[in-house]
Amino acid sequence: MMNSIAITLENFQQVILEESKTKLVLVDFWAQQIPESIELRDKLTLALADHADIMLLATVDCETQGQIAQQFGIQGLPTAVLVQDGQPLDGLTGPQTDASISELLAKYLPKEQDHLLAQANVLLSENKVAEAFPIISKAYQLDNERADIKLVLANVYIQTGKITEAESLLESIKMIDQEGEYQSLMAKLELASQAADSPEIQALEQQLANDPDNIELQHKLAAQYSQVNRHDDALAILFLLVQKDGADTTSKDLLLDVLKSLPDGDALVSKYRRKLYTLMY
Repeated sequence: MMNSIAITLENFQQVILEESKTKLVLVDFWAQQIPESIELRDKLTLALADHADIMLLATVDCETQGQIAQQFGIQGLPTAVLVQDGQPLDGLTGPQTDASISELLAKYLPKEQDHLLAQANVLLSENKVAEAFPIISKAYQLDNERADIKLVLANVYIQTGKITEAESLLESIKMIDQEGEYQSLMAKLELASQAADSPEIQALEQQLANDPDNIELQHKLAAQYSQVNRHDDALAILFLLVQKDGADTTSKDLLLDVLKSLPDGDALVSKYRRKLYTLMY
């Protein structure tokens, strides 16, 4: 996609007034006889190469387009002016370092967590919750204050049975952000909490309390726990069985099945893989 355009009097209105309504336009002023201005133009071209959909680089050759430079009130070179809706928004004047250019652009270009959040939302819309989990977790590590990131992570927590984590995250959402999505997640959390302690599970727990050594009942309860995303409870039961009897391949296979169902990056996976490793060696 084109990310640089030379401005002339002919396309001035189209670029500065029209284009800047839908994206940011960074207008860079340069002249052949001022090496620092060429250096800035080239650095900006490189810095914006992957951001054409958000920010357009418009260059003005002050030798041939002095009238445009005058309209902007340019006093000296190098100079770059960021324009939005036809109005100057920010800018750079004088020779620039890579750091000063990055500092300006970082204020207006999407951050890594924005890309991760968008990616996680796409995966969730396709019902790929396990794949969304490590991505939104990373976005949260990068910025643990943003409500939009917290809400998506809370949604993933609910769908993967991390009720306590979801509850804690939703409690940290400020009042100003407690709108539609927040209310919807609170309702989901309530339903997930109820499902996690269904009458079927309560009945199995009661039977097992009366017959604590019944392996078949333990397998059934572990399977029920796993179905309602109580994976930690399921794994605890199955690991104890494997620990008691190393030849119990059924319990071990069930335990591995539960681990396989968990998303990448889930702490339970590394926890129980370590436990199994310790048993084997």
